[in-house]
Amino acid sequence: MKIITLTEKEFDDYASHHKYRNFYQTSSYGKAMEPFGYKTHLLGIENDYGKLIGASLLLYKEVFMNYKLAYAPRGILFDYTDAELLKEFTERLKKLLSKQGFMYLKIDPAIPICLRDSTGKIINMNREANIILENLKANNYVYHGQTLYFETEKARFEAIVTLNDNIRNIYQQFEKNTRYKIKKAAKNGVEVYKSGPENLELFYNLVKRKHTKTLEYYQELYKHFGNNIELYFAKLNTETFVITNKKAYETELERNDDLTKKIQQAANTKNARRKLINEKIESDKLVNVYKKNLLWATELLKTNPDGVIIGTAMTICYDNTAFLFIEAFDKSYKNLNPNYLIKWKMINEYKNRNFKYLNLNAVSGEFKKDNKFYGLNEMKLGFHAVVSEYIGEFDLIINSLAYSLYRNLNKGKKK
Repeated sequence: MKIITLTEKEFDDYASHHKYRNFYQTSSYGKAMEPFGYKTHLLGIENDYGKLIGASLLLYKEVFMNYKLAYAPRGILFDYTDAELLKEFTERLKKLLSKQGFMYLKIDPAIPICLRDSTGKIINMNREANIILENLKANNYVYHGQTLYFETEKARFEAIVTLNDNIRNIYQQFEKNTRYKIKKAAKNGVEVYKSGPENLELFYNLVKRKHTKTLEYYQELYKHFGNNIELYFAKLNTETFVITNKKAYETELERNDDLTKKIQQAANTKNARRKLINEKIESDKLVNVYKKNLLWATELLKTNPDGVIIGTAMTICYDNTAFLFIEAFDKSYKNLNPNYLIKWKMINEYKNRNFKYLNLNAVSGEFKKDNKFYGLNEMKLGFHAVVSEYIGEFDLIINSLAYSLYRNLNKGKKK
């Protein structure tokens, strides 16, 4: 066995056909990370006959006492079920990295353990997962465990929508509340459209509120992934918003007046009057809500006659999957559900282009309602998504002393 350096073409050709391929394991992702303090290496693994049997993009940088750390994002692409091959590769890799001053290597292969439904119930198991886990542990890869939240570099759970059915059936399989929010967004005048890199700043003005990445980071992604990156925007048509709210207000006002008349005309029986009075109380509340909404909508139309951007998202397309890389919306417009309509637009878009999957990105691995991330799970899993649970994160320690010191100094932080 030999560990070699690959060209971009050699690496991308191999990676694009691997069982656990993903856009993180591409030369494009490596180049996008270089302006942010990382150096890259495209590692190849050859067997004794000169055949390529593994590969990985490694990101690395010097971080502590002249020692370097390396990270194989969603890699290494390798057959971990072969215990002897893994042992030989690990020994050779440790010797190589030790000579080059590395402290440790982090890996988090895109190997699913299982698929779960929206309640967390297992619906499919990867029979190789336990073998892989035991082989990695036997070769002293330090396991970070079956984490449930977002403690690791990449999420261990992702929500994935399958696009192999017709669009009508896909829609009907959504949760009732999800369909309601999609309809509500459209009814209120939310419109979704796609755009190019000329609107990256507009995109960034929304996502910067929830993420520490810079505008340059997204510019670099666009530079290296090119047409495989797509931007979506949700724009509120303020004129439609006024019309919708005016109609809702007037309809409820009419109902409210009708209830007042019915109460006056009702037979003097407790049950009949009580029911009408309760309905009137609820209608009074709705009238106030719709009146406030109408005032808000009218003001928005005055200040934003051409509409206002209230949500955005970026996808990265690789192989047969579109990956929702990041999304954000203006919380002032949360009740208009722009994030729901954007996802519905994506599902239509990628279904029409014969993609097999839309990956909605991270969810938590805790499915109970008292989970603090339950709202995130409910929103994504409402699109009839299945949850792919990945094997998790491991550290291959090269220098034990430096690793221990570094870990203690950075406890609780992501590297």
